[in-house]
Amino acid sequence: MFKRAFAVAFALIGVFILASPASADDYPSRTVTIVVPYPAGGPTDQAARQIAQSLSQQLKQNFIVEDITGGGTIIATNHVAKAAPDGYTLLMHNLQISANVTLYKKLPFDTEKDLTTVMLINRNPLVLVGRKDLEANSLEQLIALMKKKTLRAAIPGYGATGHLATTLLAQLAKVKLLQVPYRGAAPALVDILGGHVDIFFSTPQAVVKQIAAGQMKAYGITSKETSPLFPKVESFVKVFGPKMEFHYWQALFAPAKTPPAVIAKLNAALQKTVQDPKLLKLWAATGVEPFPKAERTTAAGNAMLKSEIARWGAVIRDNNIHVNQ
Repeated sequence: MFKRAFAVAFALIGVFILASPASADDYPSRTVTIVVPYPAGGPTDQAARQIAQSLSQQLKQNFIVEDITGGGTIIATNHVAKAAPDGYTLLMHNLQISANVTLYKKLPFDTEKDLTTVMLINRNPLVLVGRKDLEANSLEQLIALMKKKTLRAAIPGYGATGHLATTLLAQLAKVKLLQVPYRGAAPALVDILGGHVDIFFSTPQAVVKQIAAGQMKAYGITSKETSPLFPKVESFVKVFGPKMEFHYWQALFAPAKTPPAVIAKLNAALQKTVQDPKLLKLWAATGVEPFPKAERTTAAGNAMLKSEIARWGAVIRDNNIHVNQ
């Protein structure tokens, strides 16, 4: 009887060991999915595919990208937050994940408790552009113009990064803007080029060619220093101080209870990814840069996420921005 009970107990221990998460030495032993909450072709999808290719090469296993859209990125985020914490379902997200905490009255997950940052990947400032025939030719002239009349400001969707940036600008400049919502940045830029709206916050990569060709004007950039892509474009920080310094950033996340050894292995591989000269050259050409090394730890990523939630939460509350659910 005793021998039988011992055998059963031993068997159960074996099952438990087999069911336990694989060690970092064994990871990954099958395909890893990186979920993106946006359609294919956008900046987050592009970055996810770049790192998936690098991780596949380094870790000798397939890393694939799955685009799960809808719900203001909540559907995809919830999918990963509720996934098995084994390192095989990851999330590529951006600044929007921090804003959603306050934008929505209730989320089906706790952003800080249910997810952990694997690593902060890259970042770029936003540049404020205007139609080519707008009367202002500098940031100071634009501010003066905004105080005289209400300009039409395109926003790439309610609650999106560009909307929050536009709202923050209006708040700090103490002006009113007529915010015109679009389904993404592409149609907004079409209307800037067509002269149908006055100003728009864009990523550098989307407007560098048009600015160089004189098809639109550039007024300010949200980085503390000027950008090599736009050396003559003034920093908003010089006019409004540090509150106007921010970046559109992207990071890789995993379910919160993913084994630390697996997170560490992914982080180590990503450290090599963001030092790849070919990738750095590609990013630099579009105004994108990796985070400084000191900010590429999991702890630093989680700390920045917490800080970004507080930062954009204040902007959202101060301006009574909310999304109906």
